[in-house]
Amino acid sequence: MKVSMIAFTLAASVLGSLAHAAELPAPADNVNASQIAPAQQPQWSANATASAQKTRAQVRQELVQAENDGQLANLNRTLYAGG
Repeated sequence: MKVSMIAFTLAASVLGSLAHAAELPAPADNVNASQIAPAQQPQWSANATASAQKTRAQVRQELVQAENDGQLANLNRTLYAGG
């Protein structure tokens, strides 16, 4: 029984990895510049020097902005939901 479960798990993982590897990206010559989305600037940086340069007022303003646009409510619903 255990051998068949191990064999099944191994086969499923191999098939899953093959299916994932089979997804091919679009060729670069078929994409024009208008179809490429610009890179987005991240909301925050884990860089210690960037956070050390912010003032207390700037951090408070970011907190107020996050509360107003719903980012904090979303975090409370998803990440900090507990359970």
